[in-house]
Amino acid sequence: MIFVIPAVRELLLLLSNVFVLLPLVKAQVVQWDIYRRQPHSLLTRRDERTYDETIANEKGRGGYFATARIGSPGQNVTLQLDTASSDIWVPYARAGICRSEVTAGESGCHLGSFDPEKSKTFDDFMPNSFDISYIDQSYAKGDYFNDTFEISSATVENLTMGLGLQTDLAYGLLGVGYAINEASIQSAGFMYPNLPIAMQDSGLIKTVAYSLWLNDLGASTGNILFGGIDTGKFLGEMTRINVLKDQKANAYTHFAIPMTSLEATSPTGTDVLATDWPIEVILDSGTTLSYLPFELAQSVWDEVGATYNSGLEMAVLPCSHANHPGYFSFGFAGRDGPRINITMDELVIDLTNGTPPPYTSGEHEGERVCQFGIQRQYASPWTLGDTFLRSAYVVYDLENNEIGLASTDFNSTSTNVVPFKSKGANIPDATLVPNQMERSGFPKPTSTNLAAANGFQDKDKDGNDLDANTNSNGGGDNNNGNDNDEDASCMPQALSGPGLWILGLLLAHIVWDNLEQS
Repeated sequence: MIFVIPAVRELLLLLSNVFVLLPLVKAQVVQWDIYRRQPHSLLTRRDERTYDETIANEKGRGGYFATARIGSPGQNVTLQLDTASSDIWVPYARAGICRSEVTAGESGCHLGSFDPEKSKTFDDFMPNSFDISYIDQSYAKGDYFNDTFEISSATVENLTMGLGLQTDLAYGLLGVGYAINEASIQSAGFMYPNLPIAMQDSGLIKTVAYSLWLNDLGASTGNILFGGIDTGKFLGEMTRINVLKDQKANAYTHFAIPMTSLEATSPTGTDVLATDWPIEVILDSGTTLSYLPFELAQSVWDEVGATYNSGLEMAVLPCSHANHPGYFSFGFAGRDGPRINITMDELVIDLTNGTPPPYTSGEHEGERVCQFGIQRQYASPWTLGDTFLRSAYVVYDLENNEIGLASTDFNSTSTNVVPFKSKGANIPDATLVPNQMERSGFPKPTSTNLAAANGFQDKDKDGNDLDANTNSNGGGDNNNGNDNDEDASCMPQALSGPGLWILGLLLAHIVWDNLEQS
């Protein structure tokens, strides 16, 4: 989730899908497991100096969540994992939202809240100084406090966190970004050691770094590994690329890297898509979808047959397109940099937590509607959210301001944790990409008809032609780009489903928090 600090620069709210499982801890790594859950109608030490935590993919809630314990004795809270913000904060047990949304005997903050009166180690050291807001206008205000924080079997004493006395979010956030993005800089004029730094200061990990493995769209679990990498969770070579400085702040503020190419490949060909390369993209686990420049995103939509729906203000396509062949290859840091391939089954996302709504007219009449995992945005920053990150194994090295990238090994059951050797050590077994800022040598874009489009739209995964009985769009007739394509007249007036779910963040300052029930 990205929030706004004027002195640093506007960040974007990051929504993703996750929850937490049982922790594993070994010497000098900390792993925190995350798991993915289907939407509801409501919203251990692994090796030397690494810590590993399971995180959960909470599809309907729009984020990856992890479970922690705060206070003495520990109170369980489930927090949204966010690489684009930097504060940990929790809702106050008696905050209005926790009291007003009580249903069926369950607290409105059913993912957990914090009651300072029940903690013997609570220190409310800066009352009325916590104030954070996000681009969708959600917010939390209250106090900064110090208390014990536990993840896995690792404990951080006197960790600084925010207590949301007033908030419109029924769950807290676990920000693990650069400390310069802490809300305290704007609200109280100070910067503190946030969780990754505090773990290193406490000797739990040797350097301020962690790696993230989200697994695939259908998987229920992934993990964040503090202080190390797990070579059993990715394929091929790990490469290192430089994080880009925020030029306005003259500082490293978020995990921005240069994206230098995008290719579309299907059984009928490969297209090189054009934009003003390179573009700066932010890797953000707090954003469910990915957001690219307007024309580049439009080219992607043309390939797959996605169309803009003016009622939802987002690109949609038939859910059956998840079964279509083809992939998009994202290139970074020039011709020698890493490439991450994203297949269609990772890019077709349910609109609701129930049965997807149907198209009510047009060529896809009767077919189920899904949202597309790549959306367009008129202005930077561009964001690669969970629809990209699930296909990548990502290492965030905050000491050296580098990102490690490799292709994920989906549903891997093997593990080989390698801790960072020391403070400031490079990412283990990773090669630095040369000539990263070189602006020449970009692939020549496709200038004629898109060769891959028919393969994306008219073939199944085995390369067979699709007919009307397979719920494909049938023709590859791409009349995309107009805001009236597949507009509200072709969609149900109200999208029904057993629950109301966040669809995703539109970086053009629009967030669809709910689909209205009919």
